[in-house]
Amino acid sequence: MKNNKSTAQTPKDLLNDLRTLVSEAETMMSQSVGEHTDEAMATLRERFEAAQERLADLYDGARKKVVAGAKYTDETIRANPYQSIAIAAGVGLLVGVLLGRRSNH
Repeated sequence: MKNNKSTAQTPKDLLNDLRTLVSEAETMMSQSVGEHTDEAMATLRERFEAAQERLADLYDGARKKVVAGAKYTDETIRANPYQSIAIAAGVGLLVGVLLGRRSNH
């Protein structure tokens, strides 16, 4: 049973939801065992499963973006090998100069 929300959640929102869920679980564990424990556990379990699904969706989206970026980078480098080498050398030189200046101070 997938929970499809119309609003996209950021990783920060998901992290806040997980913190709230853990806090509520800790509160429930510290309280005495009552007649509503089964209901509370079921609610916590549902919220945890929903959070897992959202995390999996965020992971899949990030993975797809990384793979697409890597493919694009590979295609660009293969299409322009000499320009890519020149750019990489220039960036390496710039980083070397900046690190050299930093270590001298």
